[in-house]
Amino acid sequence: MAGMISARNSPVHLFCDSLCTKLPQIVFNHSKGGPSKLSFGLSRSSSYKPLTIITSAMQPQSTKSAANFDNTLPSREVLEIWQNADAVCFDVDSTVCLDEGIDELADFCGAGKAVAEWTNKAMSGSVPFEEALAARLSLFSPSLSQVRDFLDKRPPKISPGIAELINKLKAINIDVYLISGGFRQMINPVALQLGIPLENIFANQLLFGSSGEFLGFDKTEFTSRSGGKAKAVEHIRKVHEYKTLVMIGDGATDLEARKPGGADLFVCYGGVQLRTTVAAKADWLVFNFQELISSLE
Repeated sequence: MAGMISARNSPVHLFCDSLCTKLPQIVFNHSKGGPSKLSFGLSRSSSYKPLTIITSAMQPQSTKSAANFDNTLPSREVLEIWQNADAVCFDVDSTVCLDEGIDELADFCGAGKAVAEWTNKAMSGSVPFEEALAARLSLFSPSLSQVRDFLDKRPPKISPGIAELINKLKAINIDVYLISGGFRQMINPVALQLGIPLENIFANQLLFGSSGEFLGFDKTEFTSRSGGKAKAVEHIRKVHEYKTLVMIGDGATDLEARKPGGADLFVCYGGVQLRTTVAAKADWLVFNFQELISSLE
């Protein structure tokens, strides 16, 4: 710990500034009396590499899967809640984005298969989330330089229709949040691309030492532990006094957010990963974001 850039030996946080989608340089920001942070980004006048927006290379799963479920057509009550929502919270991996960010980073670092197995356990709810997160990161311990290379060479892939849905929600004054067990380093560029304020992100944070070595993750984040997404949703609802709130995602941790004081409605998105135990318990199962867009018109 002694090698960290801080008089107080606080970990260094990697984060994107308000315009970054690519990480070309390091800027040291020193604040008097406090820890230094590593900031990566571009100036406002610089050009940047846009995210990869996928619209045809990977389409949502076939709705043939819908035959196995009885919740693919929303009830009148479900539609009323959806159409009158004050805020919508989205999961990121396999919902807003086509892939699982930690799996992609692990694959980039050479540990993809082993980490993907742990991800499936975490998303199915068979192991505590914090246990699965720590186990996955310990398998490859990504360095700061690896994370930078990853973000530069493998920008996030946005799910088909998600940009249109978010634009529609914002147009009718519905607030949008991203709640993820993934990492802010990968989610900030996605939020910027979709026009979501960075303060509306609730996600984990990778921690690095002064030499860029991996130290772990910030365990104070809501989403660093089991039940964290539900806690984040409860926090959002309480702080903003929303009357109606909807959660959209694909995993067990997203389903957990539907509870008194949390989300009123859970919409399961099965267009990337269909987790049958989660889908069966959803208020509404959709395979294409167009279904949600059309219901708002």
